[in-house]
Amino acid sequence: MKRVVVTGAGGGIGAALARRFAAQGAEVIVNDVDPSAAEAVASEIGGLPVPGDAANEQDTQRLIDTAWNELGGIDLFCANAGVLTAGDESTPDEVWTRDWNVNVMSHVYVTRALLPRWLDKGDGPKRLVMTVSAAGLLTLLGSAPYAVTKHAALSYAEWLRATYHHRGITVQALCPQGVRTDMLTRGSERGSASAALLADGALEPDEVAAKVGEALEGDSFLILPHAEVADFYQLRATDPDRWLGGMNKMQRAFEGGPR
Repeated sequence: MKRVVVTGAGGGIGAALARRFAAQGAEVIVNDVDPSAAEAVASEIGGLPVPGDAANEQDTQRLIDTAWNELGGIDLFCANAGVLTAGDESTPDEVWTRDWNVNVMSHVYVTRALLPRWLDKGDGPKRLVMTVSAAGLLTLLGSAPYAVTKHAALSYAEWLRATYHHRGITVQALCPQGVRTDMLTRGSERGSASAALLADGALEPDEVAAKVGEALEGDSFLILPHAEVADFYQLRATDPDRWLGGMNKMQRAFEGGPR
C-alpha cells in the first residue's frame, strides 16, 4: 500500500498504524481531531498532517480531496477514529448523538466521499479498514452507547463488503478487545467494569498494527488481534442464552452481587 490515510492517528492504534505503514515506505496522511497530535505523529514519520473531525462530513471531504491533491489518490484508508463513553439507558441524548456520529457516521462520510473516486478508477485494488472493536461482535459492559454504535459500525462494514467486494474494494473490520491506549487507561481510572475486564489481556497498539499488517496480505473480513474473540463470537451466535448469562455473571461480580 503506497498511499495511506489513517484517521484518529494522533495516538493509540491510529498512530501505530501510521508508523507501521510509513516504515514500510508508504506515503501517509495523519488525520486527528487534535491538530497538535496529528502534527507530532506526522513529523515523526515524515507524513502529512491533515487535522479534522472524522465526524464532520466537510472535514472528511477535505481530507480525501487533500489525499488526491497531494498523493494522487488513496490505496488504503484506515477509518480508525472512535470514542468510548460510559453510559446506559439514562445517558443524555447529546452523548448518544456524539458517539453515533463518531463511531458510525464517520464511516458513512468516508464512503460517501471515497467510493465514487475508487469506483471510477480501475487502477488496482483498494482497501478500507474500519476499526470497529470486539464490542461490535459482542458487547461492552458499562457502555451502552459504545456497544450499540460499534454493532452499527460492524453492520455497515458488512454491508459495504457484500456490496462492493466484486468491484475491487476490500472492506475489513478490525475488532480488537483490550488495547493499551488512553481510552482503556481512562476507563481503568474511573473504575469501569469493561476496562477492568479487558486490562489483563490488553495488547499494545503496535501489536494490533502488526496484526493489521498480516491481515492486509489476505482479504478476511474480520481482523481479530485477540484470537479468543472468535470463540466468544461463535458462542454468542450458537448459544446466546449461555453467552448472555456469562456476561450478566461478570456484571454481577463487578457490582459485588451474588455470582
